Amino acid sequence: MLIRPRDPGFVHPRASEITPRAVYEGRRDLLRLLAGGAAGAALASWAGREALAQGKSAPLKGAKSAVAGAQTMEKLTDYKDATTYNNFYEFGTDKSDPAKNAHTLKTRPWTVEVEGLVKKPGKYDIDELLRLAAQEERIYRLRCVEGWSMVIPWVGYSLSELIRRAEPLGSAKYVEFVTLADPKTMPYVGSRILDWPYTEGLRMDEAMHPLTLLAFGMYGEALPNQNGAPVRLVVPWKYGFKSAKSIVKIRFVEKEPGTAWNKAAANEYGFYSNVNPDVDHPRWSQATERRIGEPGGLFAKRRKTLLFNGYEAQVGQLYAGMDLKKYY
Repeated sequence: MLIRPRDPGFVHPRASEITPRAVYEGRRDLLRLLAGGAAGAALASWAGREALAQGKSAPLKGAKSAVAGAQTMEKLTDYKDATTYNNFYEFGTDKSDPAKNAHTLKTRPWTVEVEGLVKKPGKYDIDELLRLAAQEERIYRLRCVEGWSMVIPWVGYSLSELIRRAEPLGSAKYVEFVTLADPKTMPYVGSRILDWPYTEGLRMDEAMHPLTLLAFGMYGEALPNQNGAPVRLVVPWKYGFKSAKSIVKIRFVEKEPGTAWNKAAANEYGFYSNVNPDVDHPRWSQATERRIGEPGGLFAKRRKTLLFNGYEAQVGQLYAGMDLKKYY
């Protein structure tokens, strides 16, 4: 994977072009009040569908999270940067391709199947999945192996909420995530870049950790298509490709599942893929990073990469005694 420069035609958004937080929070609060009764719920649902039909993201309210480590005082990445600089190979290999091509993705109807080694397998409609637990807003860093990072306010709830409802068997040691692979709506599915569908996996204790987020929104709105609509994973202490987008199956298994990038290049992308400044990619250093949207672009001042992306205090105990260079 080569680092590609930003499209030379890209113009950084002016402050006047970015929706102020107070505006979108007011819109979310109004929708929440309208949704207080049956009629309000119907109106809120209608408003959401209308927003999606007009190419906008539906409001998605999330209360501030009380989970330790789920907030940061770092400056947020601008919404435009976070939604126009993406890895989503089903829609193209250039960072700007998903924003251009993902409009073809159909996010309704959408179901997520929970299967494998569980007492309560099932198929969840996306709206049912949204109602399983209270939505929280969590400000997480997301780090890419290519040396860039973002700070994004995600909206969702801990994946553990869904896992507990499924009641995994004692033999379930891993959780596998299978994403949509629809050649009709995803123009690059069928290419030889990866083995489709895109799959990812976590060890059970990683999946159950409260920081692991099942995300439905960002910046107070439903996920844009290019960011993994309508539901994705966010695992903030791992490289971004571990956070599977547009999930259609969550499978509980006994053995370590194969993952898309590990199958494509095992010497470059390990199963764990924890952010670690001491483990370089074979073709570049991981010791430093750039923050997307900061002045200077590719020439912006680099910052030191933090072990576990700065979440060592919360997740370091998961890997006590492990050789983090061997299990990279």
